[in-house]
Amino acid sequence: MSANEDQEMELEALRSIYEGDESFRELSPVSFQYRIGENGDPKAFLIEISWTETYPQTPPIISMNAFFNNTISSAVKQSILAKLQEAVEVNLGTAMTYTLFEYAKDSKEQLMENHHPVHSAASISNIISVETPNTAPSSKKKDKKEQLSKAQKRKLADKTDHKGELPRGWNWVDVVKEYEALFKFSSQWSRRLSEQ
Repeated sequence: MSANEDQEMELEALRSIYEGDESFRELSPVSFQYRIGENGDPKAFLIEISWTETYPQTPPIISMNAFFNNTISSAVKQSILAKLQEAVEVNLGTAMTYTLFEYAKDSKEQLMENHHPVHSAASISNIISVETPNTAPSSKKKDKKEQLSKAQKRKLADKTDHKGELPRGWNWVDVVKEYEALFKFSSQWSRRLSEQ
């Protein structure tokens, strides 16, 4: 079998295996991401595997450069990539994307045992600025207008026409109530007249 035929078969298998799995993402027919761990888990990480033209006879490109991994130290990333490369060498010549994702899932605790969350420079500077007292004289902040959310704007746009005017019959509930009250009054009036 040619490399392209192997890739097509593996692509079909990955799509069927991971159908409906929110952790799996197909970036392109030759590039895939898998989130190891749940969202919000401090030890969760994202692996990206990209196939070369001659994959599976040659190793895939494995990356952990996704923004999702920004709190993982480079030493831990290198350790994870080294362990995944060992698994690649064992499986070279066979379809291995599923195997690598499953290996990472099964070994998550071991792979992340030395993980201590690293904060980005922006978040560290925010922490520092929050902790340092502000010695500059405080100036009065301008009162901002209350801004509408997208949903509120959409709701308002749905109620009005293109000129911003309320459409005819927008208060039909009030009109119906008026008619009901008028009908009750007229029926009571007609009964009184018939009784006399």
